[in-house]
Amino acid sequence: MNITEIIQELKESNHTKVKVAIVDIDGVLRGKFMSKEKFLSAIESNFGFCNVVFGWDAADVAYDNTKMSGWHTGYPDVNARIDANTYRSIPWENKTPFFLGDFSQKNGNDLAACPRSLLKKVIAEAKELGYAPVFSQEFEWFNFRETPETLEEKNFQNLKPLTPGMFGYSILRASENSAFFHDLFDLLGEFNIPIEGLHTETGPGVYEAAIAYGDILDAADKAALFKTAVKEIGYKHGIIASFMAKQNMELPGCSGHVHQSLWDVDKKKNLFFDNAKEDNISELMQSYIAGQLHCLPYVLPMYAPTINSYKRLVEGAWAPTTITWGLDNRTTALRALPLGEKSARLETRVVGSDVNPYLAMAACLASGLYGIKKGLKLDVPKTLGNGYEDLRNGLLPTNLIEASNNMKNSDLAKELFGDDFVDHFTRTREWEWRQFASHVTDWETKRYFEII
Repeated sequence: MNITEIIQELKESNHTKVKVAIVDIDGVLRGKFMSKEKFLSAIESNFGFCNVVFGWDAADVAYDNTKMSGWHTGYPDVNARIDANTYRSIPWENKTPFFLGDFSQKNGNDLAACPRSLLKKVIAEAKELGYAPVFSQEFEWFNFRETPETLEEKNFQNLKPLTPGMFGYSILRASENSAFFHDLFDLLGEFNIPIEGLHTETGPGVYEAAIAYGDILDAADKAALFKTAVKEIGYKHGIIASFMAKQNMELPGCSGHVHQSLWDVDKKKNLFFDNAKEDNISELMQSYIAGQLHCLPYVLPMYAPTINSYKRLVEGAWAPTTITWGLDNRTTALRALPLGEKSARLETRVVGSDVNPYLAMAACLASGLYGIKKGLKLDVPKTLGNGYEDLRNGLLPTNLIEASNNMKNSDLAKELFGDDFVDHFTRTREWEWRQFASHVTDWETKRYFEII
């Protein structure tokens, strides 16, 4: 549907309101309902959105160290734009019309803090180079038989998982909660987030879903909406879904792997596949992989954005710790899958389920394009066997502040994303570290309270 058809459909519908949302720096959906009349007046122009959505953290605490939003700015409205291409209706809310917006402007003066606008800039660069990026994301997450109220009452401790035990790919466990399981698959499809596969993963109450691939911006929209949609569908079943990267040190973490390929502008040829090359990996794909490996230490917070992210990136927990790549190897940071002309792709396995999809995909694409533009050769040998033991190209940073400092001081990151974005984003990650550092944890209390 074009914008004229969308406007006409909304005018003729019985709906009196429209839900509109943007995605903040943490990947959290922030939005509101607009009357149909107000929405129709805004869809072809701009509408005001308070810039505090980029001036506070995930807990709505105002940053004290950012430049573009803060008390010093007075928190004014900034111009947001509705993207008519994101139109869908919410099947679990009486088919309420829904749209995503962002802070990209026709004059090019985008809000540097806006993740969706950043991704659109990187996509424009890919198109200028003659490439059509095709992406998808898959998520693992925990499900609990809890409510927002019981989470608070229990202080987020001793929560009841949806199902007990470690039972990956379980037909039995899926049937135990078949109403929720089928609602996820069916309602997400109706919400224009088609699922290629849904199954239980190893861990109590853990599910994994693979979202169907498509154009990168649409893929990022679907990934961002997926997380909120799963939570809302869960509410209907008395279930809390959590995309925290590491729930428990004794259990595997939750990933958000990004799959990616570059096609020609007509999307008829997958440029990552070449059956004349070793392992069928084209020279273009080799440079793309080399670019990601080269950039990885300087953009890691875009893949691992929270304190908790780095608890997942530990040896032997199905998440990478080394700067490595391999052929269909699940112990490396990058997993090359040159399986055929249609399916050849790269899987970036560093990404956790707590990620902002726009930032993760922007980092993947920008890093890969960097390798192509610079003509980087894939000099890092592919890992055969255990990637945790392959230290030839170094280790990933082990915590958020180390990774943030790498990015903040990196000319490479600024070249890829611009000074303003890097400054704002790394300041928000420094803030996150400060919040963590100021709190006394349960571990400290148990370890030091009596014995020291």
